[in-house]
Amino acid sequence: MGPALLIVLVFLGALLLLAILIGLYAMGVYNGLVSMRERARNAFAQIDVQLTRRYDLIPNIVETCKGYMAHEKGTLEAVIAARASATQARVTVNADPTNAAGMAQLGQAEGALTGALGRLMMVSEKYPELKANQNMMQLTEELTSTENKVAFARQAYNDSAASYNTYKKTFPPVILAGMFNFQDAAYFEVDDPAKKQAPKVQF
Repeated sequence: MGPALLIVLVFLGALLLLAILIGLYAMGVYNGLVSMRERARNAFAQIDVQLTRRYDLIPNIVETCKGYMAHEKGTLEAVIAARASATQARVTVNADPTNAAGMAQLGQAEGALTGALGRLMMVSEKYPELKANQNMMQLTEELTSTENKVAFARQAYNDSAASYNTYKKTFPPVILAGMFNFQDAAYFEVDDPAKKQAPKVQF
């Protein structure tokens, strides 16, 4: 074997080794993108659990109020309508938290629902017997607890989404993110500033 052939073989071997190393590194970056994206999706699933719990409580609250608030039909109907919109928006986003338009719609629907619930609670203050109702007291306590859990889960999701979005914009992940169409995770922001804090319901 001549020296020239040996040099060519060594060069080709070095190129092959470099290609393998680059491939392994790229695989690690790709797996990192997938892992962080899934963490963001799992974090949103925790929000989904709490939102579902919240939506399940609302019909019971409305039913309890009906017996005492016969003249507040419009307020009760507004809560039910807002719940229906929020539920539909949640279903849309649940399938794909990277859906920015869907996440924005959920934020708007959540703001509207919180506003409607807030008005219901304000009106209910005028009904002492309703405030003293044990079922209503338990439901509103559960609602307040759920609101707090939604707030914590939303913060955890937004933190996870921020980590993923930042990572996929760095080099070299940004190259693979573009090649394999990794979309940004949409943040869960609620338009209504009052929603930044969980509503305080007191009975």
